[in-house]
Amino acid sequence: MKAEFTAIIETAPEGGYWAICPEIPGANGQGETIEETKNNLRQAIELILEDRREDILRGLPEDVIQDTVMVG
Repeated sequence: MKAEFTAIIETAPEGGYWAICPEIPGANGQGETIEETKNNLRQAIELILEDRREDILRGLPEDVIQDTVMVG
């Protein structure tokens, strides 16, 4: 899945950077560089979305219709 999300990156008081994603509550990352911080945030977003998807799909009826929707 490809999508764009917003990364809000700030300097961390103890050094390095930390970031949040306003579109995905709970997604955050940190690192010594901006690139490392963005990579950690990307991984957090992927894990959260994967977990949410698995949680929703668990226990659905066998005859449910599953399709895709393109956004943006």
